[in-house]
Amino acid sequence: MALRHLGSRGAFGTGALVCGLLLSYGFFLQYYQGLDPCPLCLVQRAFFFGVLAVCLLAALHAPGRGGTVAYAALAALFALGGGAVAARQVWLQHLPKDKVPQCGPDLYFMMENFPLSRTLKTLFSGTGECATVDWTFLGLSIAEWSLVWFAALFVYALWLAFRGPARARSW
Repeated sequence: MALRHLGSRGAFGTGALVCGLLLSYGFFLQYYQGLDPCPLCLVQRAFFFGVLAVCLLAALHAPGRGGTVAYAALAALFALGGGAVAARQVWLQHLPKDKVPQCGPDLYFMMENFPLSRTLKTLFSGTGECATVDWTFLGLSIAEWSLVWFAALFVYALWLAFRGPARARSW
């Protein structure tokens, strides 16, 4: 396996590159395809940024074995959080139409007019607009693709944490 020969810089750099490409495509869909992100999409985007930031810091730091495990664990936690949010949105998208929650105000309105606790509760639970599927690729919605990528990033982070010490050396 080619990834086996990557040092910690290259391995974490690969994770950062993947997140950067995924975020870039999300921004492309938003600004060039006109698909405005729903509240749960924005939360998932923040988790992708979290994984990207951890991987980028780790790639710049080129940690030893203990640091690799710590960075990988943190990246895995961000991926797990993002996966949970994506799973919630996938669940909302598969609800019967009569069970979908009502659409709420957009994020900017909530931040300006609601207390932070209510905004966060609404943001993490999702609204009716989170159940809308505006785009699919190979039969999967954006939320489903996010779930797939968060799962892949989680497994990749675990692989980074548990691979042998001889392979964790930086270049």
